Amino acid sequence: MIDSDGFRANVGIILSNEEGRVFWGRRIGQNAWQFPQGGIKRDETPEQALYRELHEEVGLEPAHVEVIGATAGWLRYHLPRHLVRRHQRPLCIGQKQQWFLLRLVGGESAVRLDASGSPEFDDWRWVDYWRPARDVVFFKRHVYRRALRELAPLLFPDGAPEQPAHVQGAQGGGRRRRRSTGA
Repeated sequence: MIDSDGFRANVGIILSNEEGRVFWGRRIGQNAWQFPQGGIKRDETPEQALYRELHEEVGLEPAHVEVIGATAGWLRYHLPRHLVRRHQRPLCIGQKQQWFLLRLVGGESAVRLDASGSPEFDDWRWVDYWRPARDVVFFKRHVYRRALRELAPLLFPDGAPEQPAHVQGAQGGGRRRRRSTGA
């Protein structure tokens, strides 16, 4: 589902454990790590997409998780130019994501990366809460920072772990515009 501005509707999933660490998945066949995420199908609510993607990518059922919260609105990122498929209609220039924060309430043995016919991840691990904001591919970093900041108080009601410099100092967009040289 691509909106009139060219953004594909998507859900992002931050899955935590009892220690406040978060699920970090390695994309199959790549040295790229990210949170589970996926597109919202037509006639599907974000919550329905959350549970479908959770099962497809991580093998978990609704009974395995507790939904702690979600971002208040859409968080958007633009795709780098080389990833925009200019010949495709409608043109997709990026993603708008609703993020969900979940807690695993079943055992880790319920995690199955091969639950679907097309696995997204081939490895996973628990990482410190802020690490994904540094380690994800560059064009998603600002969205990861915003989602983690917004949802941290829900996971850590007595105070979130201190934000490292890469999270504290970074603000906003992440999309760079070329400066005109005026020449």
